[in-house]
Amino acid sequence: MQLYNTLSAKEREALIEEAGKERLTISFYKYAHIGNPSIFRNHLFIHWNELDVLGRIYVAHEGINAQLSVPAENFAAFKSHLDSIIFLENVRLNIAIEQDNKSFLKLKVKVRKKILADGLNDATFDVTNRGVHVNAETFNTLIEDPDTILVDMRNHYESEIGHFKNALTPDVDTFRDSLDIIEQDLADHKEDKKLVMYCTGGIRCEKASAYYKHKGFKQVYQLEGGIIEYTRQVNDQNLENKFIGKNFVFDHRRGERITDHVIANCHQCGNPCDVHVNCANEACHLLFIQCDSCSEKMDNCCSNECKEINALPYEEQKKLRRGKVVSNKIFKKGRSEVLTYKK
Repeated sequence: MQLYNTLSAKEREALIEEAGKERLTISFYKYAHIGNPSIFRNHLFIHWNELDVLGRIYVAHEGINAQLSVPAENFAAFKSHLDSIIFLENVRLNIAIEQDNKSFLKLKVKVRKKILADGLNDATFDVTNRGVHVNAETFNTLIEDPDTILVDMRNHYESEIGHFKNALTPDVDTFRDSLDIIEQDLADHKEDKKLVMYCTGGIRCEKASAYYKHKGFKQVYQLEGGIIEYTRQVNDQNLENKFIGKNFVFDHRRGERITDHVIANCHQCGNPCDVHVNCANEACHLLFIQCDSCSEKMDNCCSNECKEINALPYEEQKKLRRGKVVSNKIFKKGRSEVLTYKK
């Protein structure tokens, strides 16, 4: 039985365009004990492939973390399948603020050691002893309290294009980097301050809140459903929106606009811009912010070197990158020395 993709991203993109049907971009996570992640992975792939689900899904002994795209006409069947799985029944689904039929172009269900790369030894603390979940209205009230410290649990390239007003935005490359830094910076306030955290969809705060309670923080809160659910509630309930800019997302959209504020700058010319792109040179693929003018001038590349390589015939490009590993450069995410106006 086929348990993997057979179509390329380009082939899938063409099929989506030809179909012309609306798709929904959705994310969800759930911490739960999964005895055999490989069997569960295959079960999901078989059922979701039949429903034309596309996306990036991680399965581990500790649970599932999913970001995916499903045809709107198949949503009911998809939801029914989720509800048939005991620990996923009525799981909260974060539906994207801005929809894009091409947010994902392949179905990838992968077995991992953990569903979130947090670098923590879960056996050393109670991961179920999490912080207090709060909705958008309560969150707005909490962050106006002078005894509250609001912390963005995302990485620098995420908060660079959008964040909550007055939030601490750690200058980190990964989630695991932020955990100890935040604890050290707030060490004097474990007893007297309310620690309020937020992230994209909530999964990072699930683990971080338990970790910080273990580390001695007495008042720990987390935004239920993250920025995605907050925005939905703000719109539905006509609440004051305290988020500014764009919400970075981990699919082909790379971001969804929450407000009209542009708080970042093009990494090449310094003009206001909050559009993330990947360098067109496949041997580089660096994630950075680039305005339309620089995109045209640089042929969608991050440097003149990459521009020259990208102009070569494709077969020559393949020869140049053969045997080379560039993942470290990819994950610098805007910190490359070739960028003049990097954060």
